[in-house]
Amino acid sequence: MSNSYGPTDFKMTGIDALQQLEATPWGDYPLPASTYAMLQGAAESFGDGIALRFLAQGTPEEDCQAYTFKELLSCVTQTANALHGLGVGATDCVSMLLPNLPQTVFAIWGSEAAGIFNPINPLLETEHVAALLNEVHCPVLITLAPLPGNDIWQKAQALIESVPSLHTLITVDMAPLLPAEAQQAVRSQRPDYLQPLHRADGSAVKVLDFDALIASQVDSELVSGRQIGSDDIASYFHTGGTTGTPKLAPHTHANEVACAFQINTALDTEAGNVTLVGLPLFHVNAVFTTLSAWLSGAGILLGTPQGYRSPLLMENFWPLVEKYQVTAFSAVPTILSGLLNFPTEGHDLSSLKYALCGAAPLASELANQFEKKTGLTLLEGYGQTEGTCATTISPRYGDHRIGSVGCRMPYMGLRIVEIDEKTGQWVRDCDVGEAGVVAISGPNVFAGYKQPEHNVGQWVEAGWFNTGDLGRLDEDGFLWLTGRSKDVIIRGGHNIDPQMIEEVYFKHEAVADVAAIGKPDARVGELPVAFIQLKKGCTASEAELLAFGQEHIHERAAVPKEIFIVEALPCTAVGKIFKPDLRNAVVDQLVREELTAIGVEAFELNVQIDKKFGQWVTVNLPSEQNAETVRETLGRYAFKTTVNV
Repeated sequence: MSNSYGPTDFKMTGIDALQQLEATPWGDYPLPASTYAMLQGAAESFGDGIALRFLAQGTPEEDCQAYTFKELLSCVTQTANALHGLGVGATDCVSMLLPNLPQTVFAIWGSEAAGIFNPINPLLETEHVAALLNEVHCPVLITLAPLPGNDIWQKAQALIESVPSLHTLITVDMAPLLPAEAQQAVRSQRPDYLQPLHRADGSAVKVLDFDALIASQVDSELVSGRQIGSDDIASYFHTGGTTGTPKLAPHTHANEVACAFQINTALDTEAGNVTLVGLPLFHVNAVFTTLSAWLSGAGILLGTPQGYRSPLLMENFWPLVEKYQVTAFSAVPTILSGLLNFPTEGHDLSSLKYALCGAAPLASELANQFEKKTGLTLLEGYGQTEGTCATTISPRYGDHRIGSVGCRMPYMGLRIVEIDEKTGQWVRDCDVGEAGVVAISGPNVFAGYKQPEHNVGQWVEAGWFNTGDLGRLDEDGFLWLTGRSKDVIIRGGHNIDPQMIEEVYFKHEAVADVAAIGKPDARVGELPVAFIQLKKGCTASEAELLAFGQEHIHERAAVPKEIFIVEALPCTAVGKIFKPDLRNAVVDQLVREELTAIGVEAFELNVQIDKKFGQWVTVNLPSEQNAETVRETLGRYAFKTTVNV
């Protein structure tokens, strides 16, 4: 590995290699104090190498925008200086509501150099965005200029009344990315938006153009003179659900630099490698995939403002890999499934070394199909915002076991523990192969949520964070996830708080009780569904309740796809809804439907929650006739399947 901060010959083959690496104390690595210092080091070491390429359309024919490491640092420095000129200091928060653009990249690292970066998912509804901005007392929001077919500008305008701390909107104009005729049409249709916006109380919010603003700034140094400390807060990433007070995870500069080092070292990234980024830059995966690549002089290919949501990028994915000699990419299972629809034949994919998959459970059949079609090594990873980004990954050069999320990252602490359900405190460490709660520690793990109330019960011991996930470690140090102790639905890598769904349905006059869970889905991992118990004497149809959810649940991804009306919801002895029974019921129905669809009529089925393996489906067949078809069909889902004859 050709960076100046760490080992030059480390090959991650498993836990033994990690232990050899860790014979060097963590403090002996001369890591930079901040993300800005890291970019300065990259500009000095790899100056004229290409750090960032951007594709506006996602086609092999288009010319990409390209930035060297020196140019990247200049743009980041100009952004930081512009923010400083607007009054942003080390403890002020700059929020961002943008798709994937070069300006997004400059905004991320420029915000961290001037103050604190706070990314927002543009798909969130305005009231959720406002709650996040108010929590950080946001003075400056970087967002999109008006663009037909996009509602981000409308959201930004609506925020000024509900976010009193906001005094400046910095807008990125996407019109220059359009063909000449379309540019002309956009500019003729929209008003002059670069005018102050006035609140009802008479106060004004400035509106500035991002490109014009940073073009006038010094690009050689931080004019603030700020000396960024490793313990300074670099960012606030929101995590968990979006109801109530948002959970904000503060990352220090030390956390983020450590995470970049860990990913870079584990993947043995080298100068000249090219990582394609199609995941959104408001999420930790894309942000720290990018930072880790730059640590050793690798470049990033940023694929369109919409990323993987762009049909053109997906259609042209393999030709783009060939043209830009892409070395690696990171995706979620939904994307891997989508890429299977596009032929690899006729494209030279020899530059590709591996693909990364994380954020949601990966079905074994999908993994097998993807590796067979592409010839790629598929590495599976696991992480959380509280650990900056990554916790485990399949060894790049070792045994990658499909179904496992790999070994811990370098210098990570990873334990499986039993905790007291009442206090959340450690009881004992679990044995090898025994399932329990996954706890993590390390230089990338945050010190706690911004709001103290969210930290109650989150630490099993000092420095050891309770991830809320359940898993087991095998004798070789591989982590196998078996479920979640936290009640969350994961749809295509997007976390959905079931409480958000349940609170809406409790407002329906006919609903007595409700429980939302995730139903396994072969394409996106899970889809939200709701079990509803009606009030005595009340009636409501499934169609009516579905329509109610569509009307009142503002987060589109959280709207249930199915409603199950039941006489009573299963409860524990203390009256708490017992969701494992509901999950078993919905999986039982799903499996029966799948088997019927492939013509299998004679079978015995058992669905259970197993402490070691999580959700476990067992199908007993009378003969071998359909056994392989059943294995392939159910292998598309992330639950464990056993087919007996």
